[in-house]
Amino acid sequence: MTSSLGARGSRLVARAADAVLETSIVGSFTKFGLSTRRSLPQWPADPAPHSLRDHVVLVTGGGSGIGAECARQLSMLGARVLLGVRTPSKGANTAAWIRDTVPGADVDVIDVDVSDFSSVRHAARNIVANELRLDVIVHNAGVLPRERLDSNDGHEITLATHVLGPLLLTELLRPALRASQNGRVIFVSSGGMYTQRLPVEDPEYHVGVYKGATAYARTKRMQVALTPLLAQRWAGDGISAHAMHPGWANTPGVVDALPGFHKVMEPLLRDARSGADTIVWLAASHPAPSSGRFWHDRRERSQFRIPRTRHSDQDVVRLWRFCCDALELPAV
Repeated sequence: MTSSLGARGSRLVARAADAVLETSIVGSFTKFGLSTRRSLPQWPADPAPHSLRDHVVLVTGGGSGIGAECARQLSMLGARVLLGVRTPSKGANTAAWIRDTVPGADVDVIDVDVSDFSSVRHAARNIVANELRLDVIVHNAGVLPRERLDSNDGHEITLATHVLGPLLLTELLRPALRASQNGRVIFVSSGGMYTQRLPVEDPEYHVGVYKGATAYARTKRMQVALTPLLAQRWAGDGISAHAMHPGWANTPGVVDALPGFHKVMEPLLRDARSGADTIVWLAASHPAPSSGRFWHDRRERSQFRIPRTRHSDQDVVRLWRFCCDALELPAV
């Protein structure tokens, strides 16, 4: 009885400590948040060695930063990894790095610009033709523009890259994910989404002064908001959907897009390995984490920190119908 009470008290203390961290952005998003949480009781176990043997994983934006490190860690667990990249030479360099650091790694490069629907369709055909199944998609490709740009299909570039392209790619790869019988789709969002409402009235960002960081955060909010709906849509195929945010990580993308933020915050930023931690856990842990949830540091988190950013289920359905119209997909 005493031992049971002690274990319960330990769990309560751990939850309280985690909750305190979660109320502080610096305490939660930086490297100190992850290191502190790792030291708490009930930190979820790491995926078992070789847990992804005979599994096939696609990582978009796999040429650098969190995507490259995620691909390397998934290779260490035995996965065959497909690096989805816009620049094949960059992908080839990353694949060589993974093979050098992970003996026996099975890595191929998939040429895909996620913002370009024709490129997405070509990549999906390539994957379906060459892979018997697909077990995991990590939607990590991202862009933070300095000015408003449209994709080749006429959509605002962050919307095309973070929302429309990933949705189209997943829908086209549903047969391969279905063949897995335990397919998992992971959207790599951003803590920046906490600052933004779901822009159901203006998903293409035509209204107001355009800011790249705002566009990025708006579309990351869309990813998280759509995840529960997608979990329901794909459940019949045995496919789970997850969204997560990796905290603040020191990656080339941050250096290029947010140099001021990087200069000030660099001592507190997570490295790419820490940024990839929850992605790998979501991809490889067994049993699979609950579908349709939003995760940070291996624990489900609220989608909202600011009351004004809350949205309704009807708002999510409106956004989904907009996406289906843009992609010419059936809404049900």
